[in-house]
Amino acid sequence: MVFWVFGYGSLVWNLGFEYDEKVIGYIKDYRRVFDLACIDHRGTPEHPARTCTLEEHEGSVCWGAAYCIRGGPERESKAMEYLEKRECEYDSKTLVNFYKEGNDLKPALTGVIVFTSTPDKVSNKYYLGPAPLEDMARQIATAFGPCGNNRDYLFSLEKAMYNIGHEDDMVIELANEVRKVLEKGVLKEKTFITSHAALQSLNIPAVQFRPLTAEAVAMDS
Repeated sequence: MVFWVFGYGSLVWNLGFEYDEKVIGYIKDYRRVFDLACIDHRGTPEHPARTCTLEEHEGSVCWGAAYCIRGGPERESKAMEYLEKRECEYDSKTLVNFYKEGNDLKPALTGVIVFTSTPDKVSNKYYLGPAPLEDMARQIATAFGPCGNNRDYLFSLEKAMYNIGHEDDMVIELANEVRKVLEKGVLKEKTFITSHAALQSLNIPAVQFRPLTAEAVAMDS
């Protein structure tokens, strides 16, 4: 027995489990959107992060990486258990055809697993739905959780898509909008630094931050 899983978000650059083969390619009639809430990795219940999911869209293609796991039921079960825990905000597993560059007619792989989410705020509590670009950028610029901040998730995805040679225009546009939000916040940050210096003069102990655990990094979503 063997199974393949398609990664289109953090699985493109931060896998977290052993695999036997990796293939760069795409799936048809889906596009990447930042409509899913993350409350335990890059955000919190009070301030959820926005992470990507897939939206059905005829004629679109979504590039990413397919990973093969083989080696017997125990190894495959362990990998799937890890994935289901990591991708807990995704309420569906869909089987798709996977294509490689240069052959648009015949799929290179069939029955590839992809984690998706139901686009319904009633049945899927993690579904945020679409929002104006500026609103999404502000949310991503400020959200953070145990695995780090939301903006680094977006910037890492932007870099990962560049590294595999298939940049996503929507990811680039959103990342650039987040950079604008961060640039606007520079003056506020300078004001905070001045205030922090004043507090230090009062000999108030600095806050000690704990480093991220290896488990938190591996469970990134």
